[in-house]
Amino acid sequence: MTIQVLRLSHRIHRDIRLSTHVALTSRAFGASKIYYSGQHDSSLETSIKKLNFPIEYIENPKKLIKESKSTIVHLTIKGEDYKKIIPKLKGNLLIIVGGEKVPTEYYKLADYNISVTKYPHSEVAALAVILEKLK
Repeated sequence: MTIQVLRLSHRIHRDIRLSTHVALTSRAFGASKIYYSGQHDSSLETSIKKLNFPIEYIENPKKLIKESKSTIVHLTIKGEDYKKIIPKLKGNLLIIVGGEKVPTEYYKLADYNISVTKYPHSEVAALAVILEKLK
């Protein structure tokens, strides 16, 4: 199983630490690559590449999702309970982690919209839980 992560809507002055933590968590829990959309951030890329972890800016994340041959998993508090979905996840995965409010189209593009809890929480926490459960 190959796991890649897509971080949506990175904002340089607001999300630098959070996007860095999404990338670090992805790497620590076994993902093979991270993509990000929103504002292009060469500083973020430099920091992550120093750790020998692939990072790629994507101008059109919807195109990436549509062309992906992986199962698309969107992490959201509005999703199904992850405990019901994790056993169904086989093969390669592209895990979507939101930034600002995620447009409805991403929910429709995902094969699964899953939630670790219905309470507000960090996307880093959700990603860590899901990646750990996939081991």
